[in-house]
Amino acid sequence: MIRGSENAGRGPLYRLYIQRLRRQLGRGRVPHHVAMMIDGNRRWAKQLGLESVAHGHRAGAAKMHEFLGWCDDVGVGVVSLYLLSMDNLQKRDTKEIEDLIEIIAELADELSHQRDWRVQPVGRSDLLPPELARVLASAAERTRGNTGLHVNLAVGYGGRGEIVDAVRSIISQHHKDGGSLEELAASLTPEQIGEHLYTGGQPDPDLVIRTSGEQRLSDFLLWQSAHSEFYFVEALGPDLREVDFLRAIRDFGTRNRRFGS
Repeated sequence: MIRGSENAGRGPLYRLYIQRLRRQLGRGRVPHHVAMMIDGNRRWAKQLGLESVAHGHRAGAAKMHEFLGWCDDVGVGVVSLYLLSMDNLQKRDTKEIEDLIEIIAELADELSHQRDWRVQPVGRSDLLPPELARVLASAAERTRGNTGLHVNLAVGYGGRGEIVDAVRSIISQHHKDGGSLEELAASLTPEQIGEHLYTGGQPDPDLVIRTSGEQRLSDFLLWQSAHSEFYFVEALGPDLREVDFLRAIRDFGTRNRRFGS
């Protein structure tokens, strides 16, 4: 499902429409776990003629901070943000990655002081620059006891790699317990793999949102999104508005989830 982002203002009519959408949400289902793929930051910066795409990434990070507030306000319990993939970490221009790493570190630190949110990095921290890994670990430790919105920050993340790491973890644990390969093969279940993912113990995302009109997963939460609903917004990441988010939540509430059929 694709929904456009009109160039409406922020005047009285807009605020009335926001209030109407919020009332409609009160009568429908709100997803417990929302996964967000923030996309289009680079295009946003280039379209505005900005001197560096870092301006787009910084605007996208500010929008994600705002987005989390929207989620918290409507009762979403878990949000997963796709901030930096393993592919981007390895393939993007070095200067862009350096800027993006700094922006992500700032965002993680800010979120760790926001409300009663709990911040959890998901990804390969061992492959990240040491300073970014340190900031992410500090944010996680600082918020470990918080009981508010659970925020997963996917940094240095790849869905295929996550599944491989989960299987490796299961094999390692089975070997420590003295089990045989035959026993492992006979006992392996999807639930067991799910428990060893980076998001182990969390509910799978009910709704996956992607900005900029792109309609692909890009190696994000491949295992967890097997039964997720998808919603694609045409607005570039920094241009995402609360009305776009509320429409996505409203649309989710109208869907008949079949879970595999």
